[in-house]
Amino acid sequence: MKTMLITGAAHGLGAAIARAADSDGYRVGVLDLVAEECEALAGSLSAGVPLCADVRDPHSVEAALDALGDAPDVLVNNAGILRTGPLIDHAVEDFALVMQVNLNGVFVVAQSAARRMRDAGGGVIINMSSINGIHPSPNCGAYVAAKAGVIGLTQQMSIEWGEYGIRANAVAPGFIDAGMSAPFYENESVRNNRGNAVPLGRLGVAEDVAQCVLFLASDAAAYVSGQTIAVDGGVINSVLRQLPRE
Repeated sequence: MKTMLITGAAHGLGAAIARAADSDGYRVGVLDLVAEECEALAGSLSAGVPLCADVRDPHSVEAALDALGDAPDVLVNNAGILRTGPLIDHAVEDFALVMQVNLNGVFVVAQSAARRMRDAGGGVIINMSSINGIHPSPNCGAYVAAKAGVIGLTQQMSIEWGEYGIRANAVAPGFIDAGMSAPFYENESVRNNRGNAVPLGRLGVAEDVAQCVLFLASDAAAYVSGQTIAVDGGVINSVLRQLPRE
């Protein structure tokens, strides 16, 4: 049985990925900050392993990976936070916190897992970015910077760790009605406006992202590395659709 380790797995997109991985036959390492929440989700899976850790803390992460046992076959770096506001007024402390969790945390967990994967002969790393890592969005400066960094870091992993049999790719979700974005879409007007702006005509759901993760983790993607796949219904390419000539 292959093992998939997922950070930020107790809620939202992470939980959806965990359930999809469980259905696909993986042993799932459920890593998050609150032990009780990790245990609750892990206990609902066929082969879930609760792992409480702070992705910013290398010692905490090492202890979690030791508890997981063998090197994970797949790591999904999903843990993330959001702090919003105009960049000109953005608190330095908030900016630093977002970078620590959303970018530094990806590096800390990936480095620890990659060392184990190298010794085991290979593995797969999937880092969660965002369409905001490809195109900026107002009032999300720290998040944009961190998610753009995730894309660059993923490319770096792919060129440095490929020789160890490690593939690294990023997933960039778009307008997804789940996780941190779910409260935003409780506003019916926002739901309709954003859904109608997507070429496929709807908001995404957590399962859309989870299925992309499972593809990248699978042998079907055996020659895919260093790439960023947008799971967005085509929205990042739709600027001229919103501004037609006539």
